[in-house]
Amino acid sequence: MNSTDKTPIVLIHGLWMTPKSWNTWAERFRAQGHDVIVPGWPGIDDRSVEDIRRDPSALKGIGLKQIADHYERIIRALPVKPIIMGHSFGGVLTQMLADRGLGAAYVGVAPGQTAGVTALPLSTLWTGTPILSNPFGRNGAKPLSKRHFHFTFGNDLSRAASDALWEEYAVNSYNRVFFEGVTSVLNEKGGVTHVDYTRADRAPLLLIAGEIDHVVPPTIVRAIEKKYRSTGSPAIVEYKEYAGRTHRLVSQDGWEEIADYALTWAVAHATASV
Repeated sequence: MNSTDKTPIVLIHGLWMTPKSWNTWAERFRAQGHDVIVPGWPGIDDRSVEDIRRDPSALKGIGLKQIADHYERIIRALPVKPIIMGHSFGGVLTQMLADRGLGAAYVGVAPGQTAGVTALPLSTLWTGTPILSNPFGRNGAKPLSKRHFHFTFGNDLSRAASDALWEEYAVNSYNRVFFEGVTSVLNEKGGVTHVDYTRADRAPLLLIAGEIDHVVPPTIVRAIEKKYRSTGSPAIVEYKEYAGRTHRLVSQDGWEEIADYALTWAVAHATASV
């Protein structure tokens, strides 16, 4: 355990982002005495946004299983099971890691759906259009345009304010990750994002949605909750929705309220599950 004897926290970023996207929550959790580990996906690692845009070749061809394995190696090296929180596709990875029994509690922040959760609103499909429209680019690393960033991350902002955030945070896509996520939706048993929804020994899972999120709207997050609950598993799964919040739940004005709720919930449930 760390010097404060508090449960460590692993934060997993999403597609088009780097660990920098978690700076808000990470700093807040560290101020409360937690060790916080924020590894980048393989190929992103600790590189800067500018460096990744300049040379995104290390992102090409990497898929979700490879990324999940990367996080598993990091987590297994910790002295105790951590709280694991993931945003967007990081929320998919959080669920995959939960299926491997690696955490003391889990929080999916606007989490993408795992295999067999079939809700796919039009806004979510539009999010993936720049990638999915070119099946020959499956293993590529397509840039995210400022226009598309405004739709996916900055839909509460002016275009100028959204463009400023793009400059600070946005990196190229892992195209394969998006293809794997979408093709797993109708392939519950064989999809890359397969998890066992019936697991009785899965540590508690909190699912957080933003009311005006275009990428992972509440329809998807509620469908994930329903999928877990419909199995009759006694494992804890809870849903929380925030009004007026976009996909930028971890940095949009008022993020402190969400971070504090997530941490309080996770610590309480991690303690209860020991």
